[in-house]
Amino acid sequence: MADSSPQGRGAVRRALKELKDAGYYRVDTVRMPDGTVRSEAHVFDTPHRAPAVPPPDSGGRGTGGAATPPVKDPGQEPTLPDERTRAAVATLFRVIRPEPRLRLGEAEAQTLAPLVAQWLERGSSEAELAQALLPGLPQPMHCPAAILRDRLRRKLPPEQAAPPPAPYAECGHCHDPVPRPGICRACAGLGTRTVAIGTGARATPRGVARARAALRGRPQPA
Repeated sequence: MADSSPQGRGAVRRALKELKDAGYYRVDTVRMPDGTVRSEAHVFDTPHRAPAVPPPDSGGRGTGGAATPPVKDPGQEPTLPDERTRAAVATLFRVIRPEPRLRLGEAEAQTLAPLVAQWLERGSSEAELAQALLPGLPQPMHCPAAILRDRLRRKLPPEQAAPPPAPYAECGHCHDPVPRPGICRACAGLGTRTVAIGTGARATPRGVARARAALRGRPQPA
C-alpha cells in the first residue's frame, strides 16, 4: 500500500492504526495445522472489536513485558457475526444515530441484535424502531444498552398472523368453484367450460357432493 501511495509508509501506518482503533481493521495471527503462523487482515463495514488481549506474564519473561497477540486456531468456530446479526447491528446504529446519549460499542450492539432482528422479522420499519426507542429517554442516562434492551423487550410487536384462507365460493348455476360469489364465466357466456378432472371423466352427483363437502370442510358422505 505504501509503495503505491504518494503519502509514504508513515501516513499509511497511521491510517491503519486509526482504522484499527476504531474497529474497522484487524490483523489476526493464525496457527496453521503444520505449525506455521501467518497473519490475516480483516476489514469491516461496521465497527468490530477484537477480544481483549490477556495480560503478559509477571516479570515479562521472554517478551520484556510486552503483550503478545493471541494466536487463533483455524479449526475453531468463527467469531465474526452472521449476516442476520450484522444487519440488525447496522439497523440499530442507524436508528440511534440522532440521539448522542445512546452511544453503544460494537459488543453492546451485538448483544441487542437478536431483539432488533425480531422487530425486523415481524415487519417493523426503522421509523417504528426509532419511535419505540428514542422518545422520553431518562435524564441522566447511566446505561444506554440496558434502556434499549428494556424497550426492545417491552414494546416488541406481536407476530403477524397468517392471512385467512380465501372463502370457498361456487357458481350459482352449475356449482363449479369460482374465485368470488356469483356465476362462472361459462354460465355467463364469457368462455367455454373445461373438464379438469381426469381425462374426459364425467362427474357423478355423488362425486360432486363429496368434492363440495371436502372443500367446505364437512364430513364426506359415504
